[in-house]
Amino acid sequence: MTVLAFDFGRRFIGVAVGEDSLGIASPLTTIEAEASDARFAAIAALIEQWRPSLLVVGLPLSMDGEAHDLTRRARRFSRQLEGRFHMPTRLVDERLTSAEAVSELSRLGRGGRANKNLIHPVAAQLILQDYFDRADRPDVAALRAA
Repeated sequence: MTVLAFDFGRRFIGVAVGEDSLGIASPLTTIEAEASDARFAAIAALIEQWRPSLLVVGLPLSMDGEAHDLTRRARRFSRQLEGRFHMPTRLVDERLTSAEAVSELSRLGRGGRANKNLIHPVAAQLILQDYFDRADRPDVAALRAA
């Protein structure tokens, strides 16, 4: 099953792709648009290309787990994806993924301003990898029970 993941932001949306059977996520692209129509057109093109069975959205929370404005926007974005594309969505805690993405890119020698556009898809990759690695996912629990 192919899965697309989104690191939602006001201006940028990082996108990653992965195969659930392999449990490996890869960074894909950044959608840079503030207008909803442009964002959803780009997402529609990715869905057409990759034909995912599931969409994962990073849920930004404060360090103490509290919701804030971007949390509400990400939840709304997730509901919009589900409604527009008639696909299931899952929310995954994304605390520190952007910082981890910056660190990982720096470690790979891809840090700095020249590679700033890579942060968002790598953050989406980390979100999706976290989803794959979680043993308490409902789909994994169902497989274990069978």
